[in-house]
Amino acid sequence: MQNLIQGVHRFQRHEFGKYRELFQRLSREGQKPHTLFITCADSRVVAEIITQSKPGDLFVIKNVGNIVPQAGPRGVVNSTGAAIEFAVSALEVSDIVVCGHTQCGAMMALVDGVPAQKQMPHLCDWLEIAAPVRNIIQEKYANLASLDKHTAAAEENVLFALDNLHTYPIVQERLAAGKLAIHGWMFEIATARLFAFEPSLNHFVPLDAGSGKNGPKSDKLPGQ
Repeated sequence: MQNLIQGVHRFQRHEFGKYRELFQRLSREGQKPHTLFITCADSRVVAEIITQSKPGDLFVIKNVGNIVPQAGPRGVVNSTGAAIEFAVSALEVSDIVVCGHTQCGAMMALVDGVPAQKQMPHLCDWLEIAAPVRNIIQEKYANLASLDKHTAAAEENVLFALDNLHTYPIVQERLAAGKLAIHGWMFEIATARLFAFEPSLNHFVPLDAGSGKNGPKSDKLPGQ
């Protein structure tokens, strides 16, 4: 806690001046983020740092395992779903990025199971939303080593999330109108590299820093 408090003071004394005008404008005009960024609660994945975005650029959802539940019937409480609806309908973001990552503890627990001695019933229930991902790993990737299997699960979970985004009526509506695009990304923690899913190739490829588009076809994440 002391580190957090010291950080607050450092920001106010040394950093806020650089952003004063930006925060004042955001306060006057409200937020208008261009992208909904859905990623994992993992402390090593910080959307604003890895994309070098400023305050006001991203509307960020962080949850355990960057899981996107399907849209449920009216009345079902779904915090992630509520944030998706707000970002797309009220804020009118133009893009949605679902960003998984390597060494994801949630994907490890999904594939290997939560240790019996750990009392985490909420986590177990949450991970069951992504049970179809576990089934895919068991069917298609059973022969992989554990590390590659976990990476494959993280990748499949991103694709699972992209599929589930299509179950939200407001997402369907804006996609059909050409006002929204969705993207699947993977963040490799050890190298800080980002990979994007390329449907025509059916795998993740490096983002090309020069053009913002996907890069070489041959470079893959472990487990691909």
